[in-house]
Amino acid sequence: MRYAAPALLACLALGACAHVRPADKSLPPAFETVEVNGASRAPAGSIDLDRWWLAFNDPELTGLIEQALAHNPDARTAAAKLTEARADRTEDLVQFAPQGDITASATRTKDIQLAGTVFDFPGFSTSGVTQANAANFNVSWELDIFKFLAARNAVGGDLAAARFDYEGTRATLAANVADAYFQARGLAIQLEDARESARIERNLYDSATKRAQAGLAATSDADRVAGDLAQADAQAAGLEAELQAQRRTILILAGRTIEPTANLAVDASIGALPPVPESLPSELLKRRPDVREAAARITSAYGQGQIDALSLLPTFSYKPGLGWAQQTQPGFSVTIQSIVSGLAVTQPVLSIPKLLAELRAQNARTEQAVDAYEKTLQTAFTDSEGALVRLDADRKRVALLTDGEARAERGYKATKLGYDRGLNDLQTALSAEQSWRSTRSQLTAAQVQAARRTVQVYKALGGGWPAERFPSDKQAR
Repeated sequence: MRYAAPALLACLALGACAHVRPADKSLPPAFETVEVNGASRAPAGSIDLDRWWLAFNDPELTGLIEQALAHNPDARTAAAKLTEARADRTEDLVQFAPQGDITASATRTKDIQLAGTVFDFPGFSTSGVTQANAANFNVSWELDIFKFLAARNAVGGDLAAARFDYEGTRATLAANVADAYFQARGLAIQLEDARESARIERNLYDSATKRAQAGLAATSDADRVAGDLAQADAQAAGLEAELQAQRRTILILAGRTIEPTANLAVDASIGALPPVPESLPSELLKRRPDVREAAARITSAYGQGQIDALSLLPTFSYKPGLGWAQQTQPGFSVTIQSIVSGLAVTQPVLSIPKLLAELRAQNARTEQAVDAYEKTLQTAFTDSEGALVRLDADRKRVALLTDGEARAERGYKATKLGYDRGLNDLQTALSAEQSWRSTRSQLTAAQVQAARRTVQVYKALGGGWPAERFPSDKQAR
C-alpha cells in the first residue's frame, strides 16, 4: 500500500498528457499548376533554392541581397534573438546540474571590560579580541533524469523555433530586396517608355506644325498634340521621382541608408527569368522555415507538458556539503570541519489540484500549437500553389503581349508614315500611337509581375536558407 500513492500520481500524470493529438501533415500529392509550352519547370535539384537569387545571373541583385543579409537591422535583430535563445537553453538545462555556491565570512570583535568582577576560569575572559572565520560549500542536485529529458525536449524545441524564425526572417528579407529591385527595374522601363512617348509626341507635333504651315492640316492638330506632349513630359517627371524613391527603399533594405541613390544602377529591362524548380507539396515540410518553426513549437509545448506531468511525482534531491569554521578568543580557540551528505524528498500534496490545472492548461497550449502547425502547413501549400499558378499565367501573358507589342509598333510606324505623307489624318495616327503605348505599358507591367511572382514562388517553396544544415524534423508528433 505504501506505493499506491506514487503509482496513482504517475497514472494521473501520464493520463493527463496522453490525449494530445498528433498533427495532421497530409497534403495533396501534387500542385495543380498549368504548364506554359511545357517548359516552365526546371528539374528537381537543378536550381539552388538556398541562394535562388543566383539563378537570375544579376550581380547587382546578388550584391544587394548579400548586403541586406549582413547589414539590415531585421537580420541583425533575428541573429540577436537566436543568440538569446541559445543562452536561454543553457540557462534552463544548467538548473538540472548540481547547484551550489561557496560562502565565507570573517568577523573580528574587540571587547574592553569597563566594570564588574570576572571569575577566574581557564579560557574565559571578557576582554580581548575575538576572531571568527567560516567557509561552506553546500550543493543541491535534483535527481530526476526524466524531467531533465523533458526539459531538454522543451528548450530544444524553443531553440529550433528560434533558428527557423531567424532563417525565415532572412529568407523574407532576401525576397523583399528582390521584389523591390524588380519594381525599380519596372519603373526604369516605364520611365524609358514615357520618354519615348514624349519623343513620339514631339515628332507628331513637328509633323502637325509643318502640315499646318503647308496648308495641309488645321492648326488645331498641333495644339492637340501639344497637350499629349505635356502629359507625356509630366508622366516622365513623376516616374523619375518614383524611381528615385524606390532606389532609396532598396538602399535602406541593403543597409546602405546614407548612400546617394545615384550609386544604385537600375537597368531598364527585366531580362530572361529563370525557371522554377519542379517540387512536390511534401517538400514544404522540410523547406519552409515557418512550417518547421511551427513543428518546433509543438516539441516545446509537448516537452513542457511532460515537465508539468512529472511535477506530480516525488522529487529527490541529493545535498552534500563541506564546512569549515574557526573561532579564536582570549584563552580559547576551536576549529571545526564538517562533511554533510543528505537526501531530501518532496512530494506534492495540497498543491496537486494546482499542478493538475497547470497540466491541463499546458495540454491546451499544446493543442493550440498543433492547430497552428496545421494552419501554417495549409497556408504554405496555398501560397505555393497560388504562386505557381499565377506565375504560369504571367508568363503566358508576357508571351502574348510581346507579340502584340511588336505588331502594335509596326502598325503605328506605318500609320505615322501615312500621316507624314498626307494619306491619313491625325486621329488615325494618334489612335495607332495610343494602341502601341497601351500594349507596351501592359507588357512592362506583365514582365515586372512575372519577375516578382518568380521571387514569390522561390520564397513560397522554402528558398532562401540552407535547409540541409538542420536535422530532419521530428517535432510534429
